[in-house]
Amino acid sequence: MRIGELEEHFQLELEEIYDIDESKALFSLAAENVLKLSPSKLKMIRDISLSFIDFQKLLSILNDLKIGKPIQHILGEAHFYGSIFKVNEHVLIPRPETEELVDWVIHDLAGRADIQVLDIGTGSGCIPISIKKYLPQVKVTTIDISSRAIATAQENANMINTDVKFIEADILTYKTDLKFDVIVSNPPYIRALEKEAMHQNVLSFEPHIALFVTDDEPLIFYSKIADFALSNLNNNGLLYFEINEYLGDETLNMLKDKGLDTIELRKDMQGKDRMVKVLVNR
Repeated sequence: MRIGELEEHFQLELEEIYDIDESKALFSLAAENVLKLSPSKLKMIRDISLSFIDFQKLLSILNDLKIGKPIQHILGEAHFYGSIFKVNEHVLIPRPETEELVDWVIHDLAGRADIQVLDIGTGSGCIPISIKKYLPQVKVTTIDISSRAIATAQENANMINTDVKFIEADILTYKTDLKFDVIVSNPPYIRALEKEAMHQNVLSFEPHIALFVTDDEPLIFYSKIADFALSNLNNNGLLYFEINEYLGDETLNMLKDKGLDTIELRKDMQGKDRMVKVLVNR
């Protein structure tokens, strides 16, 4: 079978789950991975016939896609902020919105030295590792409640050749005398009531511990992290959050109730409330 014909087969088989553009993108990711080709090269050889082995590999990927398994989990990798990260069922797949948060932090800290950065909820390590990669002069520590997530993040740190300190801990109970200049976090923030609007592949294949909070305490992690920042950030320290797009006002009000009033709210590329920066001074 020719490459172009198999792409059309992907679209037909996945039409109940993905639209045409999504199916094309999924096929491209799969073919680039199996055939070890760049996107531009792949477009040039659509009339080339696939070998039997490559054809079978791509069909296997298609079968996994048909049950809703994310392409990143099938391939075992995800692209994020210029690097490739290992991902699996123990960590969230990095999202473009989180790249925007990382970009904000990196641009704010560019040129500063002797900075202690703490990431809370490391997952794949995409946030702390990217910060360390592009700001090698800063010291980066990250914590996560999941030992399996930390193991994955440590592999990514080794693969991307970055020196990040990992701590296994629950931020809801974590105590330390360590002081930091910057805290950044993308904590769980999706309410149970929002599950119905989510894609089934997220619900079935990504770790719920990293996604969901209860409807009655949707800001529990933000509140705890803000309290931690008040105790453990140096004066004029910075706190960055990725937030629930539906809870922007509630998040700002919670922070203001804690006496934190130097706050910047940013929208993501889709115009949704997505990121907050807080100046913590005492």
